[in-house]
Amino acid sequence: MGAEELDALLGDPWDAENPLGYAAVLDADERHEMLAEGEQLLDRFCMNAEFVPVEYGGRFTRADRLAQIQRTLWRRDPCLGLGYGLSSFIASVNIWTSGDEDQRRRAAELLLNNGRIAAAFHELDHGNDFANAEFSAQRRDGRWLLSGRKEIVTNLRRADAVVLYARTGESVGSRSHSQFLVARDDLPAAGVRDLPRFLSSGMRGVQLGAMAFTDCPIPADSLLGAEGQGMESALRAYQITRSITPAVTVGPLDTALRAALGFALDRRLYGGVAADIPYVRSVIARAYADLLAVDAFSAVVLRALHLSPAIALYAPAAKYLTSRIALDAFEELRSVLGAQGYLRQGPYAIFQKMARDIAPATFAHISRAGCLVMILPHLPRLARRAWLQGSPAAEELFDLEGELPPLNPARLTVGVPPADGLMGTLAEIGGRDSDGGAVSRFATRFLDELRSLRDECAGLPPRDITISAAPEAFALADRYTVLLAAASVLAVWDQAGARYGDAELIGVLDRLAGRLGGRSVLTTAERESTEDKLFAAAAQHCLDRRLFDLTARRVPGEGRQP
Repeated sequence: MGAEELDALLGDPWDAENPLGYAAVLDADERHEMLAEGEQLLDRFCMNAEFVPVEYGGRFTRADRLAQIQRTLWRRDPCLGLGYGLSSFIASVNIWTSGDEDQRRRAAELLLNNGRIAAAFHELDHGNDFANAEFSAQRRDGRWLLSGRKEIVTNLRRADAVVLYARTGESVGSRSHSQFLVARDDLPAAGVRDLPRFLSSGMRGVQLGAMAFTDCPIPADSLLGAEGQGMESALRAYQITRSITPAVTVGPLDTALRAALGFALDRRLYGGVAADIPYVRSVIARAYADLLAVDAFSAVVLRALHLSPAIALYAPAAKYLTSRIALDAFEELRSVLGAQGYLRQGPYAIFQKMARDIAPATFAHISRAGCLVMILPHLPRLARRAWLQGSPAAEELFDLEGELPPLNPARLTVGVPPADGLMGTLAEIGGRDSDGGAVSRFATRFLDELRSLRDECAGLPPRDITISAAPEAFALADRYTVLLAAASVLAVWDQAGARYGDAELIGVLDRLAGRLGGRSVLTTAERESTEDKLFAAAAQHCLDRRLFDLTARRVPGEGRQP
């Protein structure tokens, strides 16, 4: 079972009679419900097997494979993607990384029987600040007593088990919290109560729950891993989940781009169609380039989980930049659709749902500011010791069709990264002799930016590598994420030979360079020519019912829709 099989089961999304099509998805969204037929199909598909390592009876071996399957689901309905899919995966990764053999086997059995596990980390008063989470677990009479509240937790009321993050020590620092795996049936009614569901403007079908605990006893063997290692375990697990999330966002963006392109080709204006307007063609072209940028960058980060597990910064960097790119692309595409981009009925109504659903997906699990906070402290050391003098990453990192060893979460590290292979790759590509072409000029532009960034980051004072850093320091972290993406894109195309188009590469690099500011690398004529080619390529993908991502895989349906 894989992404193609799931696509076939989901069927043509534009077919109004399809119980799993966009019409049904929109109806469920209006009711603030999960699509019941979708959950039943995912039970038959055994989506949860994708979250369980093969040694425990599941199908999880490669992060990029899981991302492709989840991307397929999110392209149809992000609520199913989160409410059925990623919520249980986010919880279970903590079990695979920190649980003992019995806990892993119990979790695997639960998931393979289509059960749900919720990740109860969030508290409204603290958000992503897990170091100050107040929910507590205290030892008493050979068991643990839970007290406090967990809020805005996906599937909390519907879950068969919960991974809880709790304070187990009073000291300040990273050893004051632990994780617990608790079956819902083991929570006595007298010690816990469900609070009202949180309603949301995006992901409206997802069940966001809350619980209040009062001296609620749980078994002593509920502890996941060692006491006091809750944050370390979470950071290791988050490298996996935060690497997969950026790749998944390509799905909703694909649907949004397809809807906007269909509208542009159908909408009659001024004696022609909207797609005849240069601005409209340019917006479509830029959004297509943005999607490819997200795809290439996230694919490299996913491969790095298997091949370069000592690099801990790539996941938050990808989460930060790809969310920015996706949100910006949605806003630009909305300008093409106009009023149709807000309507909740009609042939293009799926756009407004995707736009609402993508917003929480881009900050859930960690905010964009939180990502920069994780990156910033490491920049001075990397600037001084790794950039422009470190080795480039291995070529296999950029071969998106290449084999990968099974993912080993135990190899993931949470400490200071010793090297930065992507910046080494950027220095290597940028240092090649220029042929005067657009790609060579972009490579030189990004290398010059890396040199400037190195000088600025190497001189950062201690106060500017903390959460209290000046805005200018956070801007350096932002520029770093753009250079990581540029290095990934250049190397992916370099490794692929003629597999991906030249116009697509130039368009992606132009969009990334635009995020750095400064003088344009392309002339006006070069940009117009590139965007014309990008629009034509996107329109052909739409006509052929192919995905816009680098796989260009065919999807169900006949011809351009709607």
